[in-house]
Amino acid sequence: MAWLLVIVAGLLETGFAVCLKLSHGFTRLWPTISFAIFALSSFGLLTLALKRLDVGPAYAVWTGIGAAGTAIYGMIFLGDVVSTLKLVSISFVIIGVIGLQLSGSAH
Repeated sequence: MAWLLVIVAGLLETGFAVCLKLSHGFTRLWPTISFAIFALSSFGLLTLALKRLDVGPAYAVWTGIGAAGTAIYGMIFLGDVVSTLKLVSISFVIIGVIGLQLSGSAH
């Protein structure tokens, strides 16, 4: 259950990063409100998960999902440049996160 919380928190991290961009420096109301909701929810779920998980692997999974998810979202929906190097780098992030998760102690 704790890992599910980390995964959802990571997806919410993607949401708050995208909303941060869409807020245009907190000058747009709804993206700013959405940013706050996504951020508080993401941090809240991560906090709950950390009661049962080691911080290193859990934080790596959370940030990895957020970073990879944000990059992928940006390429698909926001017109960010797609390149082979960017796709390979995202793959390395995902592989690294999986490796850290597998190396963590089981709870």
